[in-house]
Amino acid sequence: MRKALMIGLVAAAGLGVAGCTSIRETRGYVVDQALLQSVQPGIDNMRSVEGTLGRPSFISEYGEKTWYYVSSVTRRRPFVRPRIQQHSVLAVRFDPAGNVASVDRSGVEQIAYVRPDGDETPTLGRERGFLEDLFGNIGTVGAPGAGGGGPGG
Repeated sequence: MRKALMIGLVAAAGLGVAGCTSIRETRGYVVDQALLQSVQPGIDNMRSVEGTLGRPSFISEYGEKTWYYVSSVTRRRPFVRPRIQQHSVLAVRFDPAGNVASVDRSGVEQIAYVRPDGDETPTLGRERGFLEDLFGNIGTVGAPGAGGGGPGG
């Protein structure tokens, strides 16, 4: 009996400690430093970059043609928001002929944390209270001249 109690306590303690460990998550492009170093301005073009690095995370819509490869590593503890530990962005810019013009790398120093102003979005229009929303249509649905009603009306 005492041995079973000890085993139960050890198992419970093990589960408690395991529940507090952080989870490491990799998001986006999986970085391979050797492949990143192999992309050279003036030598590579769109086809060779796609063959080496694969499809980009996203492509610029305006301005110079730029491919972005974004990678993040986060740690998350139970019941807590994930925290970014590593972040890298590889921006490959192309000239109009499709050749690599430049390769820029940036990291976690470029992350901008945005905090919303409030929890409500301002809208134009009439402010209505809860009771007006609840009882506002009483007497208007099916009233003569309201445009609704039965069939054909």
